[in-house]
Amino acid sequence: MGDHTKKSKDSAAMTKPAGLTRRTLLKGTAAATGLVAGSAAMGGFPTIWAQEDITINHSGMSYSTLIQIAEKATEDLPFTVEMSVTDHAGMLNRLTTQSDSIDVADIELWMRVITVPRGVYQAIDPAKIKHWDKTTSIYREGQFAGNQVSRQGVSPYEVTYFTDGDAKEIADGESDYATMIPGVFNADTLGIQPQAIGRPINNWHELFNDEFNGRAAGMDIPPIMIMDAAMCIESTGEYKYADKGNMTKDEISMTVDRLIDLKKKGHWRALWGTFDQSVQLMVSGEVVIESMWSPAVTAVRAQGVPCVYQPLEEGYRGWGNGLSLMRHLEGKRLGAAYDYLNWYYSGWMGAFIAKQGYYLGVAETAKNYMKPYEWDYWYEGKAAEGDINDPYGTNMEKAGHVRDGGSFVDRFSKIACWNTLMDNHQFLLKKWAELQTA
Repeated sequence: MGDHTKKSKDSAAMTKPAGLTRRTLLKGTAAATGLVAGSAAMGGFPTIWAQEDITINHSGMSYSTLIQIAEKATEDLPFTVEMSVTDHAGMLNRLTTQSDSIDVADIELWMRVITVPRGVYQAIDPAKIKHWDKTTSIYREGQFAGNQVSRQGVSPYEVTYFTDGDAKEIADGESDYATMIPGVFNADTLGIQPQAIGRPINNWHELFNDEFNGRAAGMDIPPIMIMDAAMCIESTGEYKYADKGNMTKDEISMTVDRLIDLKKKGHWRALWGTFDQSVQLMVSGEVVIESMWSPAVTAVRAQGVPCVYQPLEEGYRGWGNGLSLMRHLEGKRLGAAYDYLNWYYSGWMGAFIAKQGYYLGVAETAKNYMKPYEWDYWYEGKAAEGDINDPYGTNMEKAGHVRDGGSFVDRFSKIACWNTLMDNHQFLLKKWAELQTA
């Protein structure tokens, strides 16, 4: 949820329909409603109806719904693209009560567990996505570098396909009906101040180390921080979860109680809720180790404070988004929405988001919008042959710097789990309230 710009990635009390578990939500019950028919772009963009007065609303989280994307899409396409930014609770509310106010829903993987059975989306035809065959195998096939991607948590492959055109039931495997096109994704770990710590940090359990009492920070975001805590607990060797992404009530209690114990003895300088808070804690020197997002580490370094996005032996916690088409789209508006999805994969967007430290569902086309050394830095893990700037032209790193975590392959070969929504999410929220008041 990761992951993840200078906006809050706030958690919220998210309610599943009564009587539904994560598994039944994933499977759902298909209704007899047919897929809305409509024209769509078959081979790219734009379609021939270029003069139509159409606006497509793309709604999602702050790190992927950026105004610059809408401005560039509107410049390139024969219609207007607008961005609307919300938090998780707001997005879930709009999807369930005002779905017609959204055309393209840019949501995190776990949110599909709640929203798919409500029938708010329509199936995407992969044949109408020009670069579908170039989308990352992490989403499309559930494989990466010849190995199965972790299924702990809500992994991308588990929510990429519908069973059929009714678009109310998620398939166990590949089908001709996609729930989304793969969007922005990344891998999260710890941020550290290496000079202040003065020794190597190689394991998740270091976040709990008494050495950092009063100088450690975590997230006040229950579905994410409990996963980080589970990574820490497994790293100590004291407990092995059957599935970190779908804990029992006893496991949730044990994990949150550990966080409470640490809080009571003054271990946590803070449990932060926003990107800016995580940056300020590190810049001020109040913390030397914390749960952190990759662009936040870069923001700390931009202020002259040494900070490292630290690879860990146990691996990363992955997160990802996808772009879905809403069920109300039809005719020329549906065609425009397909054109927008194809524009999204045409290269500019991939380069723009790469320079913020993220990855996009199709990477190959981004090369045309990046200098060769930029591609080598962001994707290949090579030392930068020139200065590295963000997409707005601000210098991020000097020539010679190597990106923390190395190459794309290095990172995504080591995903241990994914952001999730557990069967016992409401129980987690109750336990989390105990942590907040402890």
